[in-house]
Amino acid sequence: MKSSYTGEFNFSKYLEQVVDAETIHYIGSVVAVRGLDIESEGPRSVIGEICTIKLSDGTSILAEVVGLNEKIVKLTAFGNTKGIEVGCEVIASGATLRVPVGKNLLGRTVDATGRAADGLGEIEPETYYPAVADAPDPMKRMPINKRIVTGIRAIDSLLTIGKGQRIGIFAGSGIGKSTLMGMIARSSNADINVIGLIGERGREVLDFIKRDLGEEGLKRSVVVVATGDQPAICRVRAAYVCTAIAEYFRDKGKDVVLMVDNVTRFAKAQQEIGTSNGELPIAKGYPPSVFDMLPKLMERTGTNDKGSITAFYNVLVDSDDMNEPITDAVRGILDGHIVLSRKLAQAYHYPAIDVLASISRLSNRVSGPQTKKACGKIRTLMATYRDKETMITAGIYQKGTSPEIDEAVDKHDEIEQFLMQEEYEISSIGDTLARVAEITGVPIPEEELVESPALSAN
Repeated sequence: MKSSYTGEFNFSKYLEQVVDAETIHYIGSVVAVRGLDIESEGPRSVIGEICTIKLSDGTSILAEVVGLNEKIVKLTAFGNTKGIEVGCEVIASGATLRVPVGKNLLGRTVDATGRAADGLGEIEPETYYPAVADAPDPMKRMPINKRIVTGIRAIDSLLTIGKGQRIGIFAGSGIGKSTLMGMIARSSNADINVIGLIGERGREVLDFIKRDLGEEGLKRSVVVVATGDQPAICRVRAAYVCTAIAEYFRDKGKDVVLMVDNVTRFAKAQQEIGTSNGELPIAKGYPPSVFDMLPKLMERTGTNDKGSITAFYNVLVDSDDMNEPITDAVRGILDGHIVLSRKLAQAYHYPAIDVLASISRLSNRVSGPQTKKACGKIRTLMATYRDKETMITAGIYQKGTSPEIDEAVDKHDEIEQFLMQEEYEISSIGDTLARVAEITGVPIPEEELVESPALSAN
């Protein structure tokens, strides 16, 4: 008798699932443990693949494949290696790190694997994004012609940034990088913030979330955390995880601000991994993999045909040397840099932005003609004053000798007050440009206050 079920059910979709199912698990065993570095014989795997190490007490530890040498697989653990012994089973997952993403991430803090780290329960993902991915097709990147308003006068006037631009914030320790990042996160006109705290002190994480970001800022933010005491692989992967989360929201048509604090600790974490994996250093102890990873990570931001990621990368400048390898490499990749000055910070001038040492390469593209004229005049006045500062402060310069120097001296205090701003003070683009017009005497029309003033002028 012929079954009627064959006519009622379509088995094709179930057949496809059976054909696609991974029925073979590749297994190896630990042969050596050195700190956080683990060597195993097998399993069959690829670089970047996630493996599970089974411990004798029934628990398990995640690890990532970072090197291959014939039958030996080199792994780095995502946690403490306590309990791992020779002979522990290593099971390949068949996949690289995937990040759980979705709208439920907003207001949450996650770890270097994208899992909840704030004690508020698990986060239900909508889908998964690969942590390591290619940059958008350059032919599909939309042009940058809209400005992002940060609420910080020095940036919104003299260092105007476009939506989709990538900017580095360069400074030595203790000059205000994280504070500046918090100001931008609270007051920018972006839809969503994604913030990566990489290699930070444990104390600073909650301090940043509660004090710098605040309750209102957190509501439209996702925070990814990998503290300095966590394994190097966590500090490296945290940068990729926050980039993947930003990519998800960009693909949803959002204008995203991505902040990574900081790139130097990301580079030092990769230095640890590369050195332990046998790479030879090429620049002040940094192996080649560091300089290979930086552009691949940063090129993933910017615009695509759906939305934008405006990226701010904090760079801790070793010994305040702007030519040290990481600083020099990052400066060459990005679309501009904001330099924070220790001298200004010591004079209690905050934010301590050295305007003349900073540049936004897309500023002219997202500013109106009158705005460019007025801001250019302020820069000229600042440069004139700095060039003659020794003569002016020593009383050598005699007023009336040069009209240009006289104007620079007359406007100096007014410009300094304009550039200084309290931490929780937000300046609208209208107020900022009104003060620029007042200082310079150059009128700025209302049509230059819109998102795309350069387009409005044409």
